[in-house]
Amino acid sequence: MKTNFCPGPISRRSFLQFGGLSMLGMTLADSLKLQAAATQKDVPGDTSVIFIWLPGGPPHMETYDMKPDAPVEYRGIFRPIKTNVSGIEICELLPLQAKIADKFNIIRSVSHDFSDHGGGHKRFLTGRIPATPVGTVNDAPAVTSIIFKCLTENGGFKGGMPPVVFGADANRSGIDTFANGPAYLGGANTPFIVAGDPSDKNFKVQNLGITREMETRLEDRMALRRGLDNFRRDMDQSGVLQAMDSFNQNAYQMLTSSKVRDAFDLTLESPRVRERYGMHAYGQRGLMARRLVEAGCRFVEMVWENPFPGSPIPSDCCYNWDSHAVNCNIFNDSRWRMPAYDQAVSALIEDLYARGLDRRTLLVVTGEFGRTPKINSAVGTGNKVMQPGRDHWSKAMSMIVAGGGMRTGQIIGATNSRGEYPVERPLTPNDLWATVYQHLGIDSTRSFLDHQGRPMPILPFGDAIEELLPSKSA
Repeated sequence: MKTNFCPGPISRRSFLQFGGLSMLGMTLADSLKLQAAATQKDVPGDTSVIFIWLPGGPPHMETYDMKPDAPVEYRGIFRPIKTNVSGIEICELLPLQAKIADKFNIIRSVSHDFSDHGGGHKRFLTGRIPATPVGTVNDAPAVTSIIFKCLTENGGFKGGMPPVVFGADANRSGIDTFANGPAYLGGANTPFIVAGDPSDKNFKVQNLGITREMETRLEDRMALRRGLDNFRRDMDQSGVLQAMDSFNQNAYQMLTSSKVRDAFDLTLESPRVRERYGMHAYGQRGLMARRLVEAGCRFVEMVWENPFPGSPIPSDCCYNWDSHAVNCNIFNDSRWRMPAYDQAVSALIEDLYARGLDRRTLLVVTGEFGRTPKINSAVGTGNKVMQPGRDHWSKAMSMIVAGGGMRTGQIIGATNSRGEYPVERPLTPNDLWATVYQHLGIDSTRSFLDHQGRPMPILPFGDAIEELLPSKSA
């Protein structure tokens, strides 16, 4: 309801100070604003999820679901290698993961019906059938927004850490780039965004670079803001201003907390640890994810597209995992990309176990779909050379999961002899998200109201994957 209340004159200097704080707060608004009403019981505070997103769709036939006995136009040129788990084989380009296959599970039987990047992103990252098969603007809230809302309804951030963090390249960090929009949950329920390449020596997390000298000024601005809000509080009957007070406190705590700054500061890690992860975007985003969940973040999504943002991409390789023949030579692209991927994934898994995070932290590594089992050829757009590739394929995909206290060293599901579709244990993205929500203590049958006031359940269907649930004997 609009009112004509005027709090009185404010000096130009005070107005500028107030505006400066407002601008500062607005840079965190999408990440920090809290809902005014609290309706959900507290969820457990000791579980977390690291979600590694591989946009474009990694090829299941060149990673975790190889078919060496299929016709040559299906199987490709790479060979499977044995792992440290009897009966499990993966691509020869993943030797580091082969050594620790007992610490993760491979799912080979997830599928859905949206083979466009936009539709695939929306289908996977919302757990809903999207209204349109293309475009990345959500008509249903992304998992990141749902988790943010569920974890923040009852108060502030523990220790000042943002509950949900999203990391991507600087030019790919928009909330709609990968269908991470909040839809009817509103902009207050969006993750804290970390844009840029953390392997760059000049990398800096925006909005957290508050120097010690700035803290006095922030104190002054916070005092001014508190005074203004206190003056108006009696006029507010809805409780919104109180929610904004909580938001301001969280923003200020984030901006000035050494714990928060340190969690994002990879220079505090030893060179040996950073080099084990790999001094590339994949490795350093993986390391940052581990530091964040260890510091108290509950859900961290890190996007792995170009492993080497500061270097030229070879003419027969692709920016991300979209290995069409017109984009890249899929085999040369795999040779270029997979060593960084193998290094970062294996380091992250080993680190979670070494630091005792494997029971409370669930790791998921996946893209939006797989690639066509049958190879095709086309002239590359960049190099004008005829080359092999694979197109989009949502009927079968592979992913790995680790941690979460689950029994590991498993293969879950199977595709047919040519990798075309599941023939054992068919699953959907919703089954994966049901597992994630259960791990975080979130009731996935709970509903939120959409823009028309209709109750919409977090997941309209899907069941937690039994093989991924915590071992009772662990």
